[in-house]
Amino acid sequence: MNTIRYHIQNRIAYITLNRPEKRNALNAETVSELKQAFKEATADSAVKVIVLGGEGKAFCAGADLAYLQQLQNNTFEENLADSQHLMQLFHQIYTLNKPVIAAINGHALAGGCGLATVCDFSFSVPEAKFGYTEVKIGFIPAIVKVFLLRKIGEGRAKELLLGGQLITADKAAQWGLINEVVDTGMLQQRVETFATMLCTQNSGQSMALTKQMIARVQELPLEEALQYAAEQNAAARATEDCRRGISSFLNKEELEW
Repeated sequence: MNTIRYHIQNRIAYITLNRPEKRNALNAETVSELKQAFKEATADSAVKVIVLGGEGKAFCAGADLAYLQQLQNNTFEENLADSQHLMQLFHQIYTLNKPVIAAINGHALAGGCGLATVCDFSFSVPEAKFGYTEVKIGFIPAIVKVFLLRKIGEGRAKELLLGGQLITADKAAQWGLINEVVDTGMLQQRVETFATMLCTQNSGQSMALTKQMIARVQELPLEEALQYAAEQNAAARATEDCRRGISSFLNKEELEW
């Protein structure tokens, strides 16, 4: 892979954007390689949690503007295919059957902020800035908006998407855009500790089903959502993980997943 790095350690797959000279900006090649890496991690039974990070001083600066400029000569159909390429990546991360943690080592802007938004957990260094600056260059934050509205609600989303202003990591945490601000030198350790906790203390099957349900129930009418939840509840009781978990709890046995 030319634009990302991928390795596995202690059941954690590390996917790292590796275009530091471009502040890890996204182009078609990077999106393709990210999709492939997430696909590999999904299929690998040795992987339980995925960490997405960035090399250098930025997490991700969003779309590569030189690449976007090239696309202006494309037909609508060609631009739609390119847009759907990014859409598929965001949807893939959001619906992935394993938890995805963003280790935000620097600014997360525009599409880069979108990447942080679709991850299940996000830990950031204090100096990172977050925001959607598309309106400042005549573009629109189209795809990321779908996920941002779900995550932080319409009021805050409008402030970010229409205002186009950058916010600090502390404010991003206050707004629920990220989970936690970590001292710069401690980011890797904090992310590894959290990822290890997910690996050893939680059922992978249970996390996968819970993540699936979180994505699904929000699109259903109330009664349908409750019926879907009841059916999933009933089905979960028959799983091997549930039997094992309840038996261990009742027998006061130490359980490591």
